[in-house]
Amino acid sequence: MTAQMLIDGDWTESAGGRTFETVNPATGEVLDLVPEGTQADVEAAVAAASKAFESAQWAGMLPASRARLLWRIADLIEEHADELARLETRDQGQPFGISSTISVPNAAEHFRYYAGWATKLHGVTVPLSIPGVDYRNRREPLGVCGLITPWNFPLMIAAWKLAPALVTGNTVVLKPAEQTPLSTLRLAELCMEAGVPAGVINVVTGGPEVGRAIVHHPQVAKISFTGSTEVGREIGSVAGGRLARVSLELGGKAPSIIAPDADIDAILEGNIMGGLLNCGQVCAAYTRFYVDHRRADEFAEKLAAVAGGMRLGNGLDPTTVLGPLVSQEQLDRVDGYVRAGVAEGATLLTGGSRAGGELAHGFFYRPTVFAGVDDSMTIAREEIFGPVLSVIPYEDPAELAGRANDTDYGLGAVIWSRDIGTANRLAHEIKAGTVWINLPPFLDAAAPWGGMKASGVGREMGWEGIVSYTDIKSIWTGLS
Repeated sequence: MTAQMLIDGDWTESAGGRTFETVNPATGEVLDLVPEGTQADVEAAVAAASKAFESAQWAGMLPASRARLLWRIADLIEEHADELARLETRDQGQPFGISSTISVPNAAEHFRYYAGWATKLHGVTVPLSIPGVDYRNRREPLGVCGLITPWNFPLMIAAWKLAPALVTGNTVVLKPAEQTPLSTLRLAELCMEAGVPAGVINVVTGGPEVGRAIVHHPQVAKISFTGSTEVGREIGSVAGGRLARVSLELGGKAPSIIAPDADIDAILEGNIMGGLLNCGQVCAAYTRFYVDHRRADEFAEKLAAVAGGMRLGNGLDPTTVLGPLVSQEQLDRVDGYVRAGVAEGATLLTGGSRAGGELAHGFFYRPTVFAGVDDSMTIAREEIFGPVLSVIPYEDPAELAGRANDTDYGLGAVIWSRDIGTANRLAHEIKAGTVWINLPPFLDAAAPWGGMKASGVGREMGWEGIVSYTDIKSIWTGLS
């Protein structure tokens, strides 16, 4: 079986004729051969997107028709929900309970949410202090948008970018992560089945060289990237050099702040979910747990007991709670951080090694909990992107906001407290794009999502998603 790329409405092989393997991280088996895209493929995809952007069929599509098109995509996602969820689980590793109840429904939700905006993208009239002039403005699409998605939630994040880009009239060249391309290719098939015109959506598969070709292309007006801060800095530099629009959703190191009055037993489940969802491969994963020093050991021991008892396995097994990491490279990265934690003096309570036995063929890592961590340790400062949780004691609650903010990142944070005044004061002081109070890390299409500091630039979702894919044009009319 060999997958194909989508360029100008046609499913095609790479111009270079090369392929790469995508594997099931739970078993190591090859799932498919995928085209290794080239500069020529990116050129063809951008040309197709440029032509489609100007076409009467797309540029002239009525708002109500565009709304029906996105709604139809959502319908098709739901009609193929089981297939998509299983494909996501096999290619990415996330348990079927996550792919079927979070990834696929969230993707459909985004297309439905943005379908509703199609008939509401209005400008405004403004009274000017100049006589004899009528002024109004309008929102217009940017043009060809390069969408580069990560491997942790490939289907869902592709939808986050595609839906607002399409509803505002842009065309796209989409590059899924090379580790997990299959659900994105299937989504593109469903979009074509829904009636998206040829050239509006193009998918070029491959590694970093494909992403660089998209980012450097002079006809790509906007880059939307989700991934590491290191790559995001490179993209931002290139985009700034040629004055292209850019949205970057990057790394995170979310603190979980547990106030002295918090009920530890009541909040344990929310912290486990927030820290270990998708085996910790979540940019907003709760990874730094700030706990009152009088209860830090109790919290750490209870956290370790629950984490250590979680069942690892193939995501298609209904008894599985945690799936594998996405690749051998990611497994080695996570293990390197665990070794650093031990070397720097943190106390390993559970986990800390690759799973063996019947799981040895996959990329499984045992959920890991450290106690006795301080803010200077590598595991407390750098994004691990795996099932590694660090419990950090504090003595003075007044220092919590400062310690939580003492990081390059600012994507998400959570506060646990029965005192709503304390919780909201901390929420105002913490420098993060999203702060949850007494909640696991929920997301919704209507709520803007993005980071501060090294966690990114710009926002996705909500009205801000519309703004990020449009330009505003002022129109002045002389009345004299």
